Amino acid sequence: MSQPAVTQAIGKLEREAGGPLFERTRKGFFLADRGRLLEARLRRAMDRLDIALAEVSPRLTVTATVPQLQALIAVAEAQSFTLAARALGLAQPTVHRAITQLEQEAARALFERTSFGIVATRPCRDLAQAARLAFSEIEQAEADLAEAEGREAGRIVVGALPLSRSVVLPEALARFRAIRPRQPVTVLDGPYDEMLTGLRRGDIDVILGALRDPAPVPDVRQEPLFVDHLTVLARPGHPLAGGGDVTVAELQRRAWCVPRPGTPARVQFDALFAGAGLDLPESIVECGSILLMRELLARSDLLGCISDRQAEAEVAKGLLVRLSTGLTWSGRPIGLTTRAGWVPTRGQALLLDGIRAVAAEMAEA
Repeated sequence: MSQPAVTQAIGKLEREAGGPLFERTRKGFFLADRGRLLEARLRRAMDRLDIALAEVSPRLTVTATVPQLQALIAVAEAQSFTLAARALGLAQPTVHRAITQLEQEAARALFERTSFGIVATRPCRDLAQAARLAFSEIEQAEADLAEAEGREAGRIVVGALPLSRSVVLPEALARFRAIRPRQPVTVLDGPYDEMLTGLRRGDIDVILGALRDPAPVPDVRQEPLFVDHLTVLARPGHPLAGGGDVTVAELQRRAWCVPRPGTPARVQFDALFAGAGLDLPESIVECGSILLMRELLARSDLLGCISDRQAEAEVAKGLLVRLSTGLTWSGRPIGLTTRAGWVPTRGQALLLDGIRAVAAEMAEA
């Protein structure tokens, strides 16, 4: 690039960043505080992106553009030029041209055309993932710059597993909103696998809930906060309520409402009967919602197996009762799951600290 082009680019960056990025002195240009914030995020983004670009072709590290990478991500996700163009709000030929230019520069195909659609090659998938996370870092940079000016900006997206939605997160969010009244916060729920995918793609910042043992993939980090235990629930007046300890054999003959397979709670539920040499109960409704479980149990003789802490409100209100079983459930670690190497913004760090504080209070109670 020419010197005037660099000057023009820096000027544009400074306008978009809201102020000077450099201190201009007789001895040269030196990064200002705002510049150091931006430089740190950009270096993280480009270090990640350059490695993935170089794996496809070293030439792409100097020729690939943001629109081309956005098209790459969209086509890799949609497996269709038409659907990718619709997602980006562009004409289909524009998206097709961007991919063609990338493939020409790389001197290799990035997608395989099959009867099922357009399938990304492994290097292409790796590049799309690196580009997603690089763009996420740049979004984080915008939040860092806003923080430096005293503004609340940047997104916070929390993936909430069932226990956290009723026990930890409401109190943590209430406290956070008191100190950050304008900070945008989004809470998502859904199956763990879907949220893990969103976390690794950069769409979700943190998952709060039951941790997996071992960690599901090497590029995430798990932080235990407290240990939770399961309990067996029933409606008030249930035939098994109010008596002595219910045996595992009796529990095996009953109908149940339990979490989905693969969840830590379901693993413990299944192990209860396997350890006693029994088959699983024949009648099982699978769900992870305490609200749905409460309504099902209230209308039937189904039993429920769920987090003891998660059921506290329903038990305290007399909507459900705990059955006496004499069972000793092994603890489930509840905590935070984040991307390896993730650096939160100030707002994200404040919410995480609030979650840790609420969890510590629960553990002491």
